Amino acid sequence: MKEITHLQSITAVDQFIATNQMSFIYVTRTNCSVCHALLPRVREMLNQYENIHLGQVNADDVTEIAGHFSIFTVPVLLLFVEGKEMIREARFVQIEALDTQIGRIYEMNT
Repeated sequence: MKEITHLQSITAVDQFIATNQMSFIYVTRTNCSVCHALLPRVREMLNQYENIHLGQVNADDVTEIAGHFSIFTVPVLLLFVEGKEMIREARFVQIEALDTQIGRIYEMNT
């Protein structure tokens, strides 16, 4: 499974995005059942994209994340390429459609 970097502050999130050409941020909350059910599927899907780095942020621990990225629900899945947000999915995510989107962007940027 894809390795997860647990990000504990807004500064850590911003550094993670800045230091990785392609970064995927997974925003969750502690008591979110959808978040916990979706994460293993996201990790499995991202295994095929070795240049995408996965970071996870718990919005209960880093409350500023909601304002920083205009997040109103969880989970939120964000793909950044060279610091620019390219994909944003929230709540109920169709993994197959997300995989197709990521695949197109990945091919253009690797």
